Amino acid sequence: MCREKSDYLPVYADLHLHTRASDGELRPSELIYRAHSIGVKTIAVTDHDTLTGLPEAICSGKENNISIISGIELSAVHDPGTMHILGYFPAYPQGMEERLFSIQEARRKRCPLIIRKLNALGLAVTLEDVTAISGTAQIGRPHIAKALINKGLVRNSEEAFSRYLAKGKPAFVDKEKMTIEDAISLIIEYKGLCVLAHPFTLGLDPYKLKLFIRNLNLLGLAGLEVFYPEHSKNQKRLYTSIARDLGMLITGGTDYHGPGRNRVSIGDFGIEKPACDRLIGQLADLEFNI
Repeated sequence: MCREKSDYLPVYADLHLHTRASDGELRPSELIYRAHSIGVKTIAVTDHDTLTGLPEAICSGKENNISIISGIELSAVHDPGTMHILGYFPAYPQGMEERLFSIQEARRKRCPLIIRKLNALGLAVTLEDVTAISGTAQIGRPHIAKALINKGLVRNSEEAFSRYLAKGKPAFVDKEKMTIEDAISLIIEYKGLCVLAHPFTLGLDPYKLKLFIRNLNLLGLAGLEVFYPEHSKNQKRLYTSIARDLGMLITGGTDYHGPGRNRVSIGDFGIEKPACDRLIGQLADLEFNI
């Protein structure tokens, strides 16, 4: 059902991808073209807290004969660790973008705070440097990283994050997050399926993780992202076991942000056609039965 790519073939579907609409490096059309050229048949565009990249992605998908699942990645409050909820929809969720405005506004306010910290560290970068890169897209840390590269302050994006922008580094500023309940209920309200992204980031031991996921399942969580670049074999076995015990979907994806951010390529992680058909079938049921 799910796997990592072989030495020769990509997965059928990569369900975790980002574009310049949030913190990715590529335009939606560029992302779709790369996925098509590699041979991936279905992708989900899952930008952080925004749907603005989806219309271009859907249009490009039709032009390149690749299926596009409308998606999003929402950040939710969780301590310890980090929690992201992926939402997958049967069609573009009309009206949802307006509901995300307060979160997007908080992201806009976050950028000047990061720049202020960078300036305090002696790095001469401005908001104008960053917006020249981001354009109309919401500003993310990759845009700030690119500005640092352009100014000759770091060699590459990896150095920008490892020295300044990653969590725990001197210029990191956390972003506003929804409660777990609100994130799940918002996705369900718009006929979406909720999937827990990269469960290892929750920082829970196996026993606590299973109890936690069981409770989320009662709230409406429908699946687990099992196949992911940073998951070990033991973690994949654990997450698969939990998903099967609870009758949940098993998904996967690369969490691809662009060639400057990822050591993996589109299609390196994901699911095969039977698992993708199951996901799409459940989305169709939601579209016509809710």
